[in-house]
Amino acid sequence: MSDFDVAVIGLGAMGSAAIAHLAERGIRAIGFEAKFPAHGLGSSHGDTRLIRLGYFEDPAYVPLLHRAYANWRALEAASGAELLTVSGILQIGRPDSGIVAGTIASCELHGLPHEVLDAAAMARRFPAMRLEPDEVAVLEPQGGFLRPEAAVTAHLKVAVGAGAVLRLGEKVTAIEPDDAGVTIETEHSRVRARKVIVATGPWIADLVPALVGIAQPIRQVVAWYTPDDAITTLGPMLPFLLDEAEGGSFFGVPALGPDGLKVGKHAHFMEPIDPDQPNPQVNDADLAMLDDFVTRRIPVATGHRRAAITCRYTMLPGEDFLLDHLPGEPRIVVASPCSGHGFKFASVVGEILADLATEGGTALPIGAFSFAALDAKRG
Repeated sequence: MSDFDVAVIGLGAMGSAAIAHLAERGIRAIGFEAKFPAHGLGSSHGDTRLIRLGYFEDPAYVPLLHRAYANWRALEAASGAELLTVSGILQIGRPDSGIVAGTIASCELHGLPHEVLDAAAMARRFPAMRLEPDEVAVLEPQGGFLRPEAAVTAHLKVAVGAGAVLRLGEKVTAIEPDDAGVTIETEHSRVRARKVIVATGPWIADLVPALVGIAQPIRQVVAWYTPDDAITTLGPMLPFLLDEAEGGSFFGVPALGPDGLKVGKHAHFMEPIDPDQPNPQVNDADLAMLDDFVTRRIPVATGHRRAAITCRYTMLPGEDFLLDHLPGEPRIVVASPCSGHGFKFASVVGEILADLATEGGTALPIGAFSFAALDAKRG
């Protein structure tokens, strides 16, 4: 008999959510984390993550987002933590830009409230931001932000409270499926489980060789700015995404405390990294790019950079998610659901992963997130 029903490998955003959902269902679950929760070499730190319903990437994500919002609120109730702030969000660019056109399409298809502001209206209502005359902003009142470190901690708190076993600081070195289950080998022990969920972020290819050369860890840099001006605080300013066409897309969160205004560029320079090495140091090119954006778009923050850090994205072709059983291995569930826009979904992805591991499928819409769909995107 297996020691556990399900083993979860990797306890970041997705793995912590998965083990919480499993444990709440009464499943005998064990979780392994090679380092410690919300550590700085993954993608589940940095104070804030944006969340929004009007999803420009693809309207097909919106039903999952509705479920994610509900699950975040349920997690807050179960853990006592404050995780989700609904403040409104601005999605900015030219009317035909991917962010603006895609957001409006999602909002109209799913009946989501939204308001389109021209540059003059933006200057009156949100004076910290500078738009070009031909740009607009889509104000989505249901958007906001999450607290990633607190969210991971809350999921693990719920998991332990429901009986899950956690092995922190214990790296899994191999998984070996057979007809009766899966053997999980770590640096210190061997554990048996009926099913395994692999959610190891930038290290996903170490245990899932099918993703070698496909799931690409890249370096991401974000910076904080602390101007002495209330117009960059939450309220006078809102979380935002801004599409600069060939210049890429930027994101930001208003000042929430002493750390100040947070700014980054999606995928940064698309710079591949070795996940087993320390994060490369923030360099002059990183800072010049972010400072230039701030000077042009949030001029009141110019010259007030306080700090900058690196983190990691794990990018897949097409930047969609992967949530599927490993082909030919029904006992192994693979989760690589990020590509730089996944954290907001963690609460529902955990539910999906628990479904896949215990029921073999899910009623939630994940058809676009299969290995077959990934292969099609690769051409």
